[in-house]
Formats: sequence, C-alpha cells, structure tokens
Amino acid sequence: MAKYIFVTGGVVSSLGKGIASASIGLLLRSQGLKVTILKLDPYINVDPGTMSPYQHGEVYVTEDGAETDLDLGHYERYTGLTMSKDNNTTAGKIYYSVIMKERRGDYLGKTVQVVPHITDEIKASITKLAVQDKLDVVIVEVGGTVGDIEGLPFLEAIRQLRNEAGRGNSINVHLTLVPYIRAADELKTKPTQHSVGKLREIGLQAEILLCRTEKAFSESVREKIAQFCNVEPDAVIQALDVHDVYEVPLMFSQQGLDRTILRQLGLGEPSRGTEPLTTDGLESWRANVVERARRPKHSTRIAVVGKYVQLQDAYKSIYEALRHGGLANDANVDIRRVDSEQLTRDEVAAILSDVDGILVPGGFGYRGIEGKLEAIRFARERKVPYFGICLGMQCAVIEFARHVLGLEHANSTEFDVRTPDPVISLLEEQRKVNNLGGTMRLGACVCRVAAGTKAFAAYQQPEVTERHRHRYEFNNQYRDAFAKHGMMVSGAYGTDDLVEVVELVDHPWFVACQFHPEFKSRPLTPHPLFREFVRAGLDHAAATQPAQESTERERTPGQSRPTPHR
Repeated sequence: MAKYIFVTGGVVSSLGKGIASASIGLLLRSQGLKVTILKLDPYINVDPGTMSPYQHGEVYVTEDGAETDLDLGHYERYTGLTMSKDNNTTAGKIYYSVIMKERRGDYLGKTVQVVPHITDEIKASITKLAVQDKLDVVIVEVGGTVGDIEGLPFLEAIRQLRNEAGRGNSINVHLTLVPYIRAADELKTKPTQHSVGKLREIGLQAEILLCRTEKAFSESVREKIAQFCNVEPDAVIQALDVHDVYEVPLMFSQQGLDRTILRQLGLGEPSRGTEPLTTDGLESWRANVVERARRPKHSTRIAVVGKYVQLQDAYKSIYEALRHGGLANDANVDIRRVDSEQLTRDEVAAILSDVDGILVPGGFGYRGIEGKLEAIRFARERKVPYFGICLGMQCAVIEFARHVLGLEHANSTEFDVRTPDPVISLLEEQRKVNNLGGTMRLGACVCRVAAGTKAFAAYQQPEVTERHRHRYEFNNQYRDAFAKHGMMVSGAYGTDDLVEVVELVDHPWFVACQFHPEFKSRPLTPHPLFREFVRAGLDHAAATQPAQESTERERTPGQSRPTPHR
C-alpha cells in the first residue's frame, strides 16, 4: 500500500510548497522509491487554461494535453517524472464531477453535501494515483494557506484519508515562515506556532516543519519550535533562502529530511540510490546541476521578448529551460526581459544591440505583437541567433512574409480576420467549432524532423514528440513561397503535414517551432533546441564581443541575489 506525504503551507502564500514538494520527490527517488506528486488547487476554475498569467503564472501542459498548475513543471524538472492530467486536481474539477454525478442520479436521491460527497471525490483523486501506478509514496501538495475558506474541504478530506490509511502510513509536512525582525535582530517563532495551531484546529498534526527563513536559527530556536508545535527536534528543518533553487534538495538532505521521512513512514534507512534518478542518484544532481551552475566557464546574454515579462512566473519554464541550456554548455545565461509592448522600430537596436540571442515565447492575442515583429526582424537582419516558440514561430512567419516575401499586409487571422495574406490561420475543420477549447491542439504530437537541418542537428533523430498548446497553424498554401525565399520547413506533423518547425537557410541559427519545448527540458537532460540555442548565443558572443568584455560579463559565484523558491 502506498504511503502519503501531505504538504501544506501556513502564515503566508508563496513560501515554496511547489519547490519543497518537488525536492522531497527528488530525495525519495534517489532512495529508490517509486513516487508521484499531486497538486490540489482550491480555486473554482476547472483548470488554469483560461486564467491570465498575471493571476496564475504560466499554464503548464502535460504530455496528455492537460492544462495544469505551473508547480507540475517543478515536479517534472526535479524528479524527471512525466506528469499527467491526474496530477492536478482543482476545486472546480471536483465540484463539476460531483454535480454531474448528481444530475445522472448517481447519489440515488440523497442530499449532496461537502461531507461526504465533495471530500470523497477529493480522496478518490488522491488514491487513484496510488492504485493505478503501484507507487511507494504519493506526495500531495495543497495549494493556498491553512485557514483559507476554499481550502477547508481539501484539508478535511486529508484528515479523513489519514485516519483511513492508518498510523504510520502518512505524514504532514507543513511549510511555514520564521520571520527575521531586522530592527530587533531577532527571529520570531510565533507565526509558525499559530499556523501549526490552526492546522490542529482542523484536525491535522504536522509531523515535519519546513521553516522558511532568511537567517539560520540556533538549536535553541529549533527546540522551541519543536516543543510548542509538538514535533521532534530533528523534524524542524530550516528552509533557508538560497542562491539557486536547485540547491534546495541538497539543503534538505544535509539536514536529514530524507532520513526523517523514511523513518516516520516506516520505509527503512536511506539506501542512497538503489534505483536512482541517474546512475549515482543525488550526487549527479549535485555535480551536474548545482556545482556546474555555481562555476560556469562561459557567459551569454539572451533577450526574452514578451508581454508578460514583468511577472517572473509567466514564462517560468522558458527561463528554466534557458538555464538548462546553459548547464549543457557550462555557461551562465544572463536573461534580459524585454517588454514587447514598449519595443519600437526606433528603439529596437538600442535595446537589443548587445544581446547574443533573442527568444520570443508563446502567448495569445494581438497586444505586443508589433514589438515582437521588430525583435524578430532585428534578429534576422543582424544575424543574431533567434528562437521562436509557438506564437514566436507564428510571428517569425508573419515578419518574413511582410519583409522578405513582400506581402505587406500578411498576418494571422487571430489578429486580422480580413488579412489578404493569412499566412497563419485556422484549419478549415476548426472554423466550424464554436467551443474555443475544441480548436486547441494540446499535448504531445509526433514531429518528423528533416535531415540536414539545424533542427535535426539538435535532435539527432528523425522523429520527436513535443507538447503543444495553440489554435492557429501555418498556412501551407504559402509553403513553397517561403521555401523559395529561404525559410524552410524542418519539422512537420501528421497526414495534413502541419508545419512544426521553420528555420532560415542563410542564418547562423534562426529556428522557430510551433510546440513548447520548454515543457520537456530538465536540469539533467536539457532540451536539444535550448542547448543549441544557447550554444549559438555563445558563438555569437565570441564572434562579436571583445575578450575583456566577455570576462566582465561572467558571473562571479556568490554574487547572485537569493532567489525565493515557490
């Protein structure tokens, strides 16, 4: 029978439950255990697919096409596992399922209530994962903060499930805050005590505390927290701010979190890699991720041009995949965020003249499009490496059509339904579908990669599987014209030969893809396209920057600002 680890948060939001849950997953996998992670989100939306990035950050797409919480990206990047639609459950999904059952008469005329019907549905979503995959441990992260009204049914379901599972088969890991009062030069434990007390009011006792703090606390503070929160002293773990979130699993392991979890769940002593994530378990993470990130030998500057750059989480997987590309090339990637709404023809050279690569990410809607087109034109004309993703690919097609093919009013029908040259448009069968969700291409599709192309040089194989989240496609009626003028199709999908990848023949590195490669990039296995894009940026930096300037731009270990982990 699977064991359960329930990860809750208290005091304030954004303490880092996603990173904490992913780190625990990595630690347990390194001990040879078969695990998965489930995110419970208390909001009423069925999924985050229709939510603004300003509200929720990026929408993370799984292999099976589910639009999910961005924390699933953390889970996949840290553990190397592949998540599915079953790894993210929302209050909206739970209530929708219960209401549909009530409408069908499944409850045989009973009064449908939060307890037991909603809580039973929540429990079923948790136990389903454990049964179908024959797991050792299911890690369940509960979104929000203890005490939130919308989260109460989830915590009640967990209380019931813990009783049903029996003593020793589940633990509650509670992430809390130990604030440092600078004026008094003192750490305060009272918020943690109150948070654990609130959890007890709901019927849950925390067995392990992860204490977010910007300053290390003493053994006496640890003992005080343990005494007032009714946990063992070695179960009080300091979750200090770190320079790199990939250091978090190592920080937890150094304090014995993995040993404490194994002991409390009755899973024995650490095996240090009987079925490791790689051949040497956690040590591979230390050597190939953390240590390599601390001491890069090279540096390159990449501009990410988008309309949500003010928000860190809007392009979270893009930024992480760029870092992975840097790890593969032993390089620090200095990311410059450029607001596409503010980018004009007059200013583009001044803003982008010193970057070594330009990336335009995915998105929807016309806002900021003209700025993206200017960035792409700059990359094409100045021979700066360019990487377009989803909308970034469509924008590359529009820019090329306007300024190379001479189709002055070329556009996507998403932006202009009356354009005389719809180089990007809906397929004929999509136009008959009224439900917008029905026109989306979501999840994994097979892409055929043409030999002798930059895409093939990256992948080194004729077929790859990539994740999609888009509605509009390249219009194949223009395909020959594009090829004649130097933009070739290097990747295609299906019997309809839908365009997946385009690239410029006479450019050092100009590749744009319709899919989202960032969702399949991992620290230990960087995505091939990101790896080659960063390598092209390094080549551009070497060819255009004086040696002394390149040296000045390299990061000195320890100078980075601490990064709060989500």
